[in-house]
Amino acid sequence: MEDEEIKLKPHPPHPLFTDLLNAGAIDFLSALHREFEDKREALLARRIVRQYEIDQGGRFDFPPEPASIRNDPSWSVAPCPADLNKRWVEITGPTDAKMLINALNSKADIYMADFEDSNSPTFGNIMSGHFNLKKAIRRALEHKTPKKTYRLNATTATLFVRPRGWHLPETHFFVDDAPVSASLFDFGVYLYHNAHELIKKGSAPYFYLPKMESHLEARLWQEVFTFAEEKLSLPKGTIRCTVLIETIGAAFEMEEILFELKESITGLNAGRWDYIFSIIKKEQANAELVFPDRGSITMRVPFMKAYADLLVHTCHKRGAHAMGGMSAFVPKRGDEEVNRIAFAKVREDKELEVSQGFDGTWVAHPDLVPLATEVFETKLGRDNQKDMLRNDALGDTAKLTQFTVPGGKVTLAGVRQNARISLIYLAAWLSGQGALAIDNLMEDLATCEISRAQLWQWIHRKAELEEGGVVSLDLVKQTIEEAERELLANPDEPYPHRKKLSKAKQRLIECVSSEQFIEFLSSHCLKDIF
Repeated sequence: MEDEEIKLKPHPPHPLFTDLLNAGAIDFLSALHREFEDKREALLARRIVRQYEIDQGGRFDFPPEPASIRNDPSWSVAPCPADLNKRWVEITGPTDAKMLINALNSKADIYMADFEDSNSPTFGNIMSGHFNLKKAIRRALEHKTPKKTYRLNATTATLFVRPRGWHLPETHFFVDDAPVSASLFDFGVYLYHNAHELIKKGSAPYFYLPKMESHLEARLWQEVFTFAEEKLSLPKGTIRCTVLIETIGAAFEMEEILFELKESITGLNAGRWDYIFSIIKKEQANAELVFPDRGSITMRVPFMKAYADLLVHTCHKRGAHAMGGMSAFVPKRGDEEVNRIAFAKVREDKELEVSQGFDGTWVAHPDLVPLATEVFETKLGRDNQKDMLRNDALGDTAKLTQFTVPGGKVTLAGVRQNARISLIYLAAWLSGQGALAIDNLMEDLATCEISRAQLWQWIHRKAELEEGGVVSLDLVKQTIEEAERELLANPDEPYPHRKKLSKAKQRLIECVSSEQFIEFLSSHCLKDIF
């Protein structure tokens, strides 16, 4: 590295630097940073302004400025590549070698390798993830244990990669004395090393784009794609993407997001937990809003159904895939009754998605792939249902913003569940693990975010408990401490992340007690894994 304005931290360098951050990759990442950092910062500043407007009584609605885009019937998104036409079942997870191999071999249509919500962004995780992806694309990835060697099958799922969101920096790579965007780092490293190899194999670089809050953020991604294609001599339109609609701001700009990315986008995805988290965060000053226990906020709740229906209508109107949400159940080995009940619930959820018009769905575990595939085979039986236009689901601001949950209650069990899951997950995240099964559900950063956000909301709104009394900071602290004691109580089965429990408890209490809502848990705790 001859450019003195480019610095890698910490030293000594990670052993994978030499391969992944060679001179060409560093030049590409630096070019991305210098071209787009100012625009990224301006968009993040715009988020702050928008939050202030909402805090002062502003409300979410369909923006009037680009109404001509919504009213113009002549445009559609570019046709999707052949290997993305059928997306019945998509499995998601982190980028460790074993998960990559098992997921790619799972017979799902798509595997989304995740640098975001199911990843703890230690630099070791980021670099080894990119190393594993590079090996997998070249069919050279193996994972060996004393009992078994894992290898890729001849036929594997089509690969997507989810980079981290616009809000996060990559604090180990500096250009001009500033950390580069984590989004651009993940995007740039993956694209630089794998774009031409993917094209040779009949596919292309495909990305899932997270946590956007407006069509202007989508416009920035399109500018990044165009710049990168020119820089790496890729044919125009090579890079393709799907966008997660997981913020309430994006829900009101779905059509504009499709328009901004129309040369690159193939679909939108309904990100349930982050969407609810986004509502709590953006409506933090709304004294009337108190959500019940998170298990009550299903996709059948009116405002969630309106969001899902509008997503299907918007996608199909413009020729894009509408992708359903996550089934997070993790089968319990040896407990057939638990599995039977859970599989029936997963089947019910997936049948609902097919009936709503979704073209595919997400699962968290390979054992759910056959079930989800069977549902789409039986209930749909063709690659997609983009011809189901759902003209009964036109955008209705009232339906999207009437945040009522019929019959929903705040309970002591809900407080305990949120406190326990947040503590367990955050200790694992601080230890370098970004996804883990808790009570037979795959928990990631999105479920941790909604759990701690609900605790914050209940404390600050003095939410009434079904059992009597109200949620207070003292009650939540006591509940967190009880969860900590339970985790440390059994010396014969020591909790694997016990060394990080104290720090996790500290950060969690900071988040739930802060007068102002802490925007992202990942940003708040990033210094602890630097």
